[in-house]
Amino acid sequence: MGVCLSCCFEHRTGLYEPLLQENERDAVADLLTYLENRAETNFFEGDPLRALTTLAYSNNVDLQRSAALAFAEITEKDVREVNRTTMDPIMHLLQSHDVEVQRAASAALGNLAVDTQNKLLIVDLGGLEPLIRQMLSPNVEVQCNAVGCITNLATHDENKSKIAKSGALVPLTRLARSKDMRVQRNATGALLNMTHSDENRQQLVNAGAIPVLVSLLNSPDTDVQYYCTTALSNIAVDAINRKKLAQTETRLVQSLIGLMDSTSLKVQCQAALALRNLASDEKYQLEIVRSRGLPPLLRLLNSTFLPLILSSVACIRNISIHPLNESPIIDAGFLQPLINLLAYEENEEIQCHAISTLRNLAASSERNKRAIVDAGAVERVRELVLNVPLSVQSEMTACVAVLALSDELKPRLLKLGICRVLLPLTNSQSVEVQGNSAAALGNLSSKIQDYSPFVKVWDQPAGGLHGYLQRFLDSADKTFQHIAVWTIVQFLEGDDQQLLARISSSKTIINAISRLDVLPIHPEGDEPFSGDEDDADEGEIVALARKTMSLLEEKNSQLEESKVMGSNTLVNEPKEMNANTLMIEPKAHSIMKE
Repeated sequence: MGVCLSCCFEHRTGLYEPLLQENERDAVADLLTYLENRAETNFFEGDPLRALTTLAYSNNVDLQRSAALAFAEITEKDVREVNRTTMDPIMHLLQSHDVEVQRAASAALGNLAVDTQNKLLIVDLGGLEPLIRQMLSPNVEVQCNAVGCITNLATHDENKSKIAKSGALVPLTRLARSKDMRVQRNATGALLNMTHSDENRQQLVNAGAIPVLVSLLNSPDTDVQYYCTTALSNIAVDAINRKKLAQTETRLVQSLIGLMDSTSLKVQCQAALALRNLASDEKYQLEIVRSRGLPPLLRLLNSTFLPLILSSVACIRNISIHPLNESPIIDAGFLQPLINLLAYEENEEIQCHAISTLRNLAASSERNKRAIVDAGAVERVRELVLNVPLSVQSEMTACVAVLALSDELKPRLLKLGICRVLLPLTNSQSVEVQGNSAAALGNLSSKIQDYSPFVKVWDQPAGGLHGYLQRFLDSADKTFQHIAVWTIVQFLEGDDQQLLARISSSKTIINAISRLDVLPIHPEGDEPFSGDEDDADEGEIVALARKTMSLLEEKNSQLEESKVMGSNTLVNEPKEMNANTLMIEPKAHSIMKE
């Protein structure tokens, strides 16, 4: 943050001469010499610093002014880490009751506060108290420099809590309404710097900052808009603050939507990010759509500027969590831009948000699932999924698992060859990718008429369906065991003779299923396990394993009978297919960021 002072040191020796002590006269003369050769002089140590220190501690206010002005000018052009010896005379000047001395001393301190170590030293030496007093000054220039210094100090994490506890937040909040734009910028910048921790955000709210920040969203100054929008975005990270905003700031969403059309790209970006954080709550997810927030978000999504794309796609991801928003988002034209962003290799986060949004949009409606497939999302996933980062693979496979819940779409997904990319991913280094891929295969296996796509991938690629089932049955992960044995049941109930023959002829699969059939199943109504979730999972696995062995025995017997009768068809009536589906969380979680 800049200071509200441009200073110079005036040659006023004659004015001082009758009043000065000998050491002060020498200091003035020496300082004038040093200033004439300032380019070669280090004022932060040795004789130049001693001369400045002598003037700073003088009882003569004119000498104090000269010292303060010199410190301000020097530090404006030369900022470096300094020690206590250098800082003490400036801190002494800060205590002065003279407005000119205050103004110049706080300017010098604000300049030095650009350096990381100086930020800590200023606070350690007690600089906050006099700065707070100067913020209460009726002089605008003093206010501006004091607030600018606080702003710089607040960029260091170790200082934030100390500033919050010092009593600075209330005057900062008051000065954010200053009629002087420089003071307003510095004050809102300081408030923003104080929003990066839970504790400080709450103290800001208690200091009454929220209504001030919201009112300044309509400021004509883009810097003030940016600081306030970003501060509110950070404040909205906390659920308790979102609730307070919802209760008291009824125009907040409309103001942020308006700022997405700002002439400033950074304001547009922060407005979308603020809406993203607000959209962690159901109320705001609906309000943003009802307040016509989708068109500007779509415009930002179609931008070529990465920060705008990232902020808008992150926002639409959160908005898409609400079931009532799924169709409006699709109808507003988001599908194709989102699918295009799946290939945005420059930024993994954008890819993740885009596919997570598609997953959310597919969660609650057959119509929406069909629209997503019609738009080409599955082809794009198939092309990209084997080569994208693990986080993106996880979201892509989860999206396919959700789409595969649609009985209408399963044949299309299988015809598109989605199994050929899912099978290699069941052996991914990521447990999430493995599980999502297997769940997608399981969902595709249920309630279909044509199992030939599965037959074609029995051995290949990457060990094929056979290798995947074997690995998951042998896994120590009960969820993986459950998915595999459940999928085998779907295959057997589907009455496909080729799959039946392959499963039956695989000793490794049969042996693995036999090993799962180890726990006793109690009569109905009894309590077979302790009630723990793991016990329940294990009970389901045992039940499915026994069902699998029974189905294999039954169907092999039927197959033998059909051979004896000279028939190529099974003689029994096809059983109703299992209507259960594997569990993949339909919606991606909301995301927030400070």
